[in-house]
Amino acid sequence: MALHNPPVPPGPGSDFMDGYLDALSLVERLHRLLLDVIKDEFERIGVLEINAVQALLLFNIGDNEVTAGELKTRGYYQGSNVSYNLKKLVEMGYMHHQRCEIDRRSVRVRLTQKGRDVRDVVARLFERHADGLQGRGVLGADGIDSITAALRRVERYWADQIRYIY
Repeated sequence: MALHNPPVPPGPGSDFMDGYLDALSLVERLHRLLLDVIKDEFERIGVLEINAVQALLLFNIGDNEVTAGELKTRGYYQGSNVSYNLKKLVEMGYMHHQRCEIDRRSVRVRLTQKGRDVRDVVARLFERHADGLQGRGVLGADGIDSITAALRRVERYWADQIRYIY
């Protein structure tokens, strides 16, 4: 769903509102573009059975053993989306799963060698991007630190809105 710029009543703060809406739109576009870049990388190497969301999920799990609930709690994924993708990744042999001994409803997952291979492809892709951004002068260490700090502040603000307003 694309964000649109709804009419903003004139007055103080409308320049900020325009900037805020531009930033929201950019975050959304960047996420979609990231998924397209990952998809293109897997098409380039001939791995077509896995989609970009699943590859990113494997990258984010890394060497950890987690439950779907933990991934949702960390804020990486939405509920049904993560459950569906974890099930598919287990079926395709990218992940092992095991029922938790204490809570039989809970399933813990970890990457198989096949899953670690996908994680490594994504890691190498991100390393190339980081080198390219720095090497071409697109973004340096100070710039990435500033962007990350600003996004973390927005993340905290939004999380507080969910916790305290509703």
